[in-house]
Amino acid sequence: MSIDTDLPELGKIPPEFFDRVVYPRLGAPDPAIVIGPRHGVDYGVLQFGEQCLALSTDPFFIVPAYGFSRAAWFGFHIVFCDVAVSGLVPRYLAIDLNLPPEMTAVQLEEMWDAVHREAVKYGISIVTGHTARYAGCNYPMVGGATAMAVGPEADLRGPHLVRPGDAVIITKGPAVEATGLLAVSFPGHFLNAGGPEFQKEAEDIFYQMSVLDDCAIARAFPGVRAMHDATECGVWGGLQEMATAGGYGLRIEQQSIPVQPVIRRTADLFGFDLFSAISEGTLLLMIDQSEATPLLKEFDGHGITAAVIGEVRPPEDGLTIVDGGTKRPLVHPRIDPYWGLADRLAREAA
Repeated sequence: MSIDTDLPELGKIPPEFFDRVVYPRLGAPDPAIVIGPRHGVDYGVLQFGEQCLALSTDPFFIVPAYGFSRAAWFGFHIVFCDVAVSGLVPRYLAIDLNLPPEMTAVQLEEMWDAVHREAVKYGISIVTGHTARYAGCNYPMVGGATAMAVGPEADLRGPHLVRPGDAVIITKGPAVEATGLLAVSFPGHFLNAGGPEFQKEAEDIFYQMSVLDDCAIARAFPGVRAMHDATECGVWGGLQEMATAGGYGLRIEQQSIPVQPVIRRTADLFGFDLFSAISEGTLLLMIDQSEATPLLKEFDGHGITAAVIGEVRPPEDGLTIVDGGTKRPLVHPRIDPYWGLADRLAREAA
């Protein structure tokens, strides 16, 4: 079979391709690498003495239809959420901007002002980069960025620390990103279904699409073992990825997962699965049972909805979702319903 036949038309490359083609070819080995590339882990880690450096690289994502300030807020948080889940403190940004020729100076200034504001808010410094306009560059992928977090080895979280009996906690519930993006991209559907109040409530979900504040709270709890941002394929995808990375089982109580009413209404309106839809801003974490209740109280004190939704089990127990009186395997959805839905809505609007 040729390599080309293994690739999707669009979207992330499947794990099987990485296992066969990418992971066996990772350049020179280095003992400083504590956590290297692996499925279900958003960051890599280098260790220098007692200090660790976590890094994550992502596209810099700008959608002009969001407005350049709001789009830059989202682009910044996408990049930094992936190192915030390491347990280390986000500190530095390296960014490459390969800008479309049609981007104006006013738009670039608006975008960069938003990046600067968020960096100042979170104590992050931009240390290097590249900025230019090039033919062939298009929105929304206008370059790439590497986020860096630093801290002592003792603060590092990761899948290797998870133990059977640990509690599984979720913040904000499912489909945060799907709802936020649909509301700002297709407001007419919300207005027609529920008027301006529904549209505004759904649009406000946009600014929940970050786990930087969630992780800052969780870092104060030594019992937090591992954290993951539920992005593509949502809650089910994120949980399966975490379990695969750590080699443990899970028992998840579906009815314990909080669902924000406006998000449930959005899912009903568009007919997508809440728990398989993209959800940047939803933090999944494993924590020692003894610290679960204090962490929930801390989240609540900061206005962040959170709940215990299950527990870590030995690997031989497998991955199970309990829904009322029924049980079923927890499997990775593989296909996120948001992308097909957004594509269909865009074509209908054209």
